[in-house]
Amino acid sequence: MSKDDRELDLSNAGRGVWLVKVPKYIAQKWSKAPSNMDVGKLRICKTPGQKAQVSLSLTQAVVNLDPEEKIPTEHILDVSVVTKQTLGVFSHVMPPESNNISNGKDKETQPVSEAEKLYMEGRIVQKLECRPIADNCYMQLKLESIRKASVPQRKVQPIDKIVQNFKPVKDHAHNIEYRERKKAEGKKARDDKNSVMDMLFNAFEKHQYYNIKDLVKITKQPIGYLKEILKEVCDYNMKNPHKNMWELKKEYRHYKTEDKKDEDKLATESDSD
Repeated sequence: MSKDDRELDLSNAGRGVWLVKVPKYIAQKWSKAPSNMDVGKLRICKTPGQKAQVSLSLTQAVVNLDPEEKIPTEHILDVSVVTKQTLGVFSHVMPPESNNISNGKDKETQPVSEAEKLYMEGRIVQKLECRPIADNCYMQLKLESIRKASVPQRKVQPIDKIVQNFKPVKDHAHNIEYRERKKAEGKKARDDKNSVMDMLFNAFEKHQYYNIKDLVKITKQPIGYLKEILKEVCDYNMKNPHKNMWELKKEYRHYKTEDKKDEDKLATESDSD
């Protein structure tokens, strides 16, 4: 039987139930209580023309589950009627474990009677919030909870032996590699100005535009010294499409103009004829 084929039992859909919010310490006590134990007594006092007064008293059997922890036993329940919402309580019943793996059958092939079942236990008609009476026992409980919350989760404590979670490294591998590479390259020294200009002219014969980083790699010169030479023989572009790029000045360029290209092309054609 697949999950989509499970049926919902609505035999108790017309039953009205209460949704009660209880303090955490009551929920913890009730979770420890066995199923056959009385956990509390509910008193409802009805007065004509007024809201019903509801109170809850915990049994001594529940309180004695943990005698060292003192909790309030008397509580008042504030009642509010559910009018603009439709809320329900549902239960999910699982089949016995012996039936889940019987004769190698899968859960989906079991009969409907042995599969998981969903029940609607009732429709919520009232919401109640359980609050304790502010007596000495409750005040002591709150004081203890505040004290526990104020205790820091982490503490500094002395140790009698060295705790080493990782092995310390004197120097990391990438730092060593960087220093060795810099050492191999050596310190950039200024070459003769003419030789640097020759390297620049050779570079600009291959490409018309360069950025400063590429020129530093090509010439292997200090960037300040290289810029001094570039200002003499190159122009720095401030506009697109070659923004922040260097280009040879007009007097140093040897690019063919459009007219020169056309003349060369015509000369080639005439030679071919």
